[in-house]
Amino acid sequence: MRRARFTVAYDGTELSGFAEQPGVRTVLGELRGSIERILQRQSDLVGAGRTDAGVHGWGQVISLSLPEGVDLENLQRRVNRMCGPQIAIRDIAWAADPDFHARFDATYRQYRYHVLSQREPDPFVARTAWHVTEPLHLPSMQLACDPLIGEHDFSSFCRRPKEEPGEQPASLRRRVYSADWKRVPGDTTGLLRFEIRANAFCHQMVRSIVGTLVDVGRGKLHAGDVRGILVQRDRQLAGQVAPPHGLVLWEVGYD
Repeated sequence: MRRARFTVAYDGTELSGFAEQPGVRTVLGELRGSIERILQRQSDLVGAGRTDAGVHGWGQVISLSLPEGVDLENLQRRVNRMCGPQIAIRDIAWAADPDFHARFDATYRQYRYHVLSQREPDPFVARTAWHVTEPLHLPSMQLACDPLIGEHDFSSFCRRPKEEPGEQPASLRRRVYSADWKRVPGDTTGLLRFEIRANAFCHQMVRSIVGTLVDVGRGKLHAGDVRGILVQRDRQLAGQVAPPHGLVLWEVGYD
């Protein structure tokens, strides 16, 4: 058996997230089902990170063990015929590290979030961008990213996991390497992109940050308010959680 590494893209619109759940269609469930039907054996798929229902992926990484004689290109073609176009293996290769683990070996994750800032909707980005009808002040949103850089407790922007009696509370400290807003060039003039890279993310962190920064762009908050929200570690102070369909797991990095 050898460790293999897949890079997977998916449209999460009609899927109930990445992780397997009974009775619903998920990214990992669909991939596992197709791979096990092809190979006629159980598989040990592991993803680099979970994404919620409605969230998309472009650079999700999956690791698993396969018999050494498996033709990876043939496996990729067959899985893509079964799962595509909603889910597709973009790249497939044997891992250089025999113990490669998609989740535990990852050194960073990078997400993109798209916002359409214009009065009228655009059907061509409706599945992948949050439509905000008000004009947004991009320089203020860019300035508001600065306090996020570095290692912080992101309790104000995270949905705290359930705690079992007697357990230590989960740490919500994360290190953000970069965060920025840009206008996306092209035919869709009102399309804005938020991009953020960190060692890891807690649940709803990116969407909570986006909702807060959009409030800055709307003028409901000042750029300087973001640092105060961050240091107070109070979830009630942050803005709304942005809808899932604007979010894409863009890249997972390994050193």
